[in-house]
Amino acid sequence: MAARWGLRGKSVATLLLACLLSLIPALLLGWKAVDDIRRHFAHAYAENYTLLHMQRILAPVSRELALAQRFAESLSLREWLIGEEDTARRDRFLTEAEGYRHAFADRSYFVIADASGNYYYASADDPSAETPRYRLDASQPNDAWYFQLRRTDRPYNLNVNIDRELDVTKVWLNVPVRDGDRLLGLAGTGFELGDFLNAFIRDEAEGLTPMIVDRHGALQAHPSREHIAFGSGAGELDERHTIHPLLGNEEQRAALANALQAAALAPDTTQTLWATLETQERLLSVGFIPELDWYLITALDMSVAQILDRRWLWPLLFAAALVLVIVFIVFALAIERLILAPLNRFKQSAQAIAAGHYDSPLPTSRNDEIGQLSQAFSHMVDQVQRHTRELEAKVRERTQALEQTNAEMAATQKKLGDSIDYASFIQRAILPDRQLARHLEHHHGVLWKPRDTVGGDFYLFRPAAGGYLFGVVDCAGHGVPGSLMTMLARAILDHAILKVGCQDPAAILNETDGQSRELLGAEQLPASVATHMDVGLAWVDLVTRQITFAGAKIGLYATDGTALVHLTGDKRPLGHKRRIAYRNQSLELKPGWTYTLCTDGFFDQAGGSDGFGFGSSRFEALLKAQAPNSLTAQMEAFELALNTYQGTLPQRDNITLLSFRFTEQDCSRGSDRIPLLPAEAVVPLQEKA
Repeated sequence: MAARWGLRGKSVATLLLACLLSLIPALLLGWKAVDDIRRHFAHAYAENYTLLHMQRILAPVSRELALAQRFAESLSLREWLIGEEDTARRDRFLTEAEGYRHAFADRSYFVIADASGNYYYASADDPSAETPRYRLDASQPNDAWYFQLRRTDRPYNLNVNIDRELDVTKVWLNVPVRDGDRLLGLAGTGFELGDFLNAFIRDEAEGLTPMIVDRHGALQAHPSREHIAFGSGAGELDERHTIHPLLGNEEQRAALANALQAAALAPDTTQTLWATLETQERLLSVGFIPELDWYLITALDMSVAQILDRRWLWPLLFAAALVLVIVFIVFALAIERLILAPLNRFKQSAQAIAAGHYDSPLPTSRNDEIGQLSQAFSHMVDQVQRHTRELEAKVRERTQALEQTNAEMAATQKKLGDSIDYASFIQRAILPDRQLARHLEHHHGVLWKPRDTVGGDFYLFRPAAGGYLFGVVDCAGHGVPGSLMTMLARAILDHAILKVGCQDPAAILNETDGQSRELLGAEQLPASVATHMDVGLAWVDLVTRQITFAGAKIGLYATDGTALVHLTGDKRPLGHKRRIAYRNQSLELKPGWTYTLCTDGFFDQAGGSDGFGFGSSRFEALLKAQAPNSLTAQMEAFELALNTYQGTLPQRDNITLLSFRFTEQDCSRGSDRIPLLPAEAVVPLQEKA
């Protein structure tokens, strides 16, 4: 009972845990939705703020600009600038200008006479403009703004500049004074930059930074005075005082340029974009004031600005999570009562049936889906019980048959294994290991590795008057067919040696080739059966200190560790369909040099990181490296190098390597060191049999 309730409680707990885990993506999606709402309201907030401040800037500046244009168009001003030295005209202008001065917001105005370059200025502190304050000079950098404006034909100009002669920093409204097409001078007014910034730029709105730029991106107004491009309205543009260095990268600068262009085409709208402004991500809202030819850019920092009131956000999220938890708990209890508990009883009955107790009852009394499932399962259990009895009977019969078959296969495999082991013993009997040990002692080395238990490679050694005959043979085929070919090849070679002698390896090859063709006629064998042989024979004459070598696809290597000589054999094996005459090659027998014959199984062994063959170049380097060592040590080194290179790859072919070396003492003794063999020692194998 306790176990049943424990399982049920575990299922309910698992369901509740799954429900709670499902709250995580729900909360993440909810948070994303809230963040999207914040961004939507942020766009609306920035756009409305920009439009509002555009109007706040435009209204007073437009008023001042309209008044400055009327001031510049007054008849008394034009008459005075035409005759600047006429005191009557000057007094008449000053009387009228005083009314304009009181109308201007800054209680000031200025007039520049183009003919003389005189700069007249009247302010609230000094309303008299009878005498010029200073004279403009084109060679002075501080006066360059005026001479740049003279070259433009714009009806007015707004310029944020520092007048160092007057020691004031203002937003200047510059209006040309003309008599037809003739430029008489410049007139206008200005208002203090600090007052302008306080009124229109510096704002109490948290997280908002308004800026004013011109068409070139030069900052005309910014909460920080160090960023303002003074004099840019007159053409003095400094890239350091534009908005571009404040942006993160070139991509954002291009996006802002597009937004500025779009805002200029639709002055009644704003453009928004995200950008990194002074290393912080901001939402930029761009609006265009065509009357002033200015852009208002509002930068909104969402991490500071209060877009949404968080006081109601967290309770709302908590309430939503609580509702979800309650819903999940009710859902879990309903699932446990209607599904988990019946399924648990069904599980217990199914486990009993799985254990072999087919009489265990199932809850089939319900009329819902679980009851129908139980009824279907009971019917299936009856069929399974019947089939189980039938299968058990068939399994017993099949098991007996398989046991008998396995016993027969084991007996057959043992016979085959014994036969192959016996064949290996017979094949090893033809190898001249005892003759090599008796005649050469430590002057020879052999590495013989058949791919299977028996193989198609063997080596031969024959002492004769004046020297020794060494050879390696690679017969076609592997395993049992290859081993049978070695027996046949050994018999043919023995017969050829008996016929032509040991001193002429080429004659031995030619005689062997002829006998093998007669014995293994191509017309008597299927096309798929290969009977060719690779052979390398070397006659060592200790009297003349010469080595006579002949090879069929097998070469002779000679090295002292420094130099390496390679005599290549003829390119066709014995038994090839195109018959050739094999030739002898001579080589001086040098004391201390190592001479080696090797079948192609060594070169073709796959291995390394790429699975390529061992190769002749790697083999030749190994011969030179091991030449100073004893032949026994060389064979161990060859086998180790081959196994290391092979790794886990299988052996591809039979491998036979035969090396010999003679000392100065061996060569000096000559034929005296070689005992003559009895006559039966050179009788071919078939004659021995």
